[in-house]
Amino acid sequence: MQVLARNLVRRVSRTQVISRYAYSTQRVREIGQPTPASHPHLMAEGEITPGIRIDEYIGRRKKLVELLPENSLAIISSAPEKMMTDVVPYTFRQEADYLYLTGCQQPGGVAVLSSDRGLCMFMPESTPKDIAWQGEVAGVDAASEFFKADQAYPISKLPEILSDMLRHSSKVFHNVQTASQRYTNLDEFQKSASLGKVKTLSSLTHELRLIKSPAELKLMRESASIACQGLLKTMLHSKGFPDEGILSAQVEYECRIRGAQRMAFNPVVGGGSNASVIHYSRNDQRIRDGDLVLMDMGCELHGYVSDLTRTWPPCGKFSSLQEELYDLILQTNKECIKQCKPGTTIRKLNTYSTELLCDGLMKMGILKSRRLYHQLNPTSIGHYLGMDVHDSSAVGYDRPLQPGFVITIEPGVYIPSSFDCPERFQGIGIRIEDDVLITETGYEVLTGSMPKEIKHIETLLNNHCHGNAAQSFANFSSQG
Repeated sequence: MQVLARNLVRRVSRTQVISRYAYSTQRVREIGQPTPASHPHLMAEGEITPGIRIDEYIGRRKKLVELLPENSLAIISSAPEKMMTDVVPYTFRQEADYLYLTGCQQPGGVAVLSSDRGLCMFMPESTPKDIAWQGEVAGVDAASEFFKADQAYPISKLPEILSDMLRHSSKVFHNVQTASQRYTNLDEFQKSASLGKVKTLSSLTHELRLIKSPAELKLMRESASIACQGLLKTMLHSKGFPDEGILSAQVEYECRIRGAQRMAFNPVVGGGSNASVIHYSRNDQRIRDGDLVLMDMGCELHGYVSDLTRTWPPCGKFSSLQEELYDLILQTNKECIKQCKPGTTIRKLNTYSTELLCDGLMKMGILKSRRLYHQLNPTSIGHYLGMDVHDSSAVGYDRPLQPGFVITIEPGVYIPSSFDCPERFQGIGIRIEDDVLITETGYEVLTGSMPKEIKHIETLLNNHCHGNAAQSFANFSSQG
């Protein structure tokens, strides 16, 4: 029996070794970004980016071609690399239109779309030194085989081929903000520009990006879920670590470990009077006991972002004054969300929120005249959301909302320390922001899992915060 067992162990062990050896030597082609072969834990077969299949990318290109005037070109350049120092780049983020149409997440490329040629991709050419330092990147073969370009060329061929295409085009659309000198310096492009034939591409692509597909909405729900979980964990952390910088680091950590590739923007973590600075970004102050902290954050998941704000007292208890002002913002948030439905507009929602906030601020004695309201809130009630934080920015706020639009609802009040109002209100900033999907019958709050009721926030802070956090921060403070 023992001999039989030993032989069985040998055979099993040998099988396991062969299996591992066969798996480990399987060659997976690298193209500089995840593929189903290299990242099966992220992507299914047929996907170009996680969650988005090739047929969806091809459909986007066809829709853009249909919007182009006859005999026109669309030139879409990848985002440029930006350098922190001579040899150290900033973290790269792809330009949204280029990613939306190609699926390529890497720099150095230019895509051209037309009705007669389809998608033509000009791809970077890597040297052995580039590969040694930065790894493999997508080239001509990947453009054809993986991104399914109709034509693909090395970037060195762009002047010759694109010049000929420009020569025979009636109009040219391109992204002004990421325009590359690789094509803007071409004589034919400059000639087209001088004749008034060059137009802004965003007027077309932002229209396409307004209505999200089911695959896009799945990613946006997941991005919002990660943001909610990250912010909730950070809120619980704040009682023991009332420090803007620590909370900023904590929320990024919580989002990244849940799968986000990056933050959607540098988190705003404003304690006390810093919360009255709308885009405060220094995040370098300790938060005083009894002060509120406003955190505006969001994360990016495979090209789609979330945008979420909550305001709370790290000490665990709103003062009566804070509670009164917070409740005004909360009720405005909830009432505006109820108004979200097909047919309304962001501008109408903004007018409605302004009326609610003005009435409340006048009753509290904070506002003496409605004409001064914009000194306390110069922002809109919200914006479109998608691949960018302020998505489809070329589309105005008078556009009737449709099913598939995602917007933010973010009422707030930001009272400068110098504002002429009762002193007890000076230097307070409060915002409550949610992400809202417009549906056939109304709305869906994508960030609805993140608490915002006063009683829920206080219960969480006082009963569910980290046990040793207070002592940890005390130790941190004494060392500081």
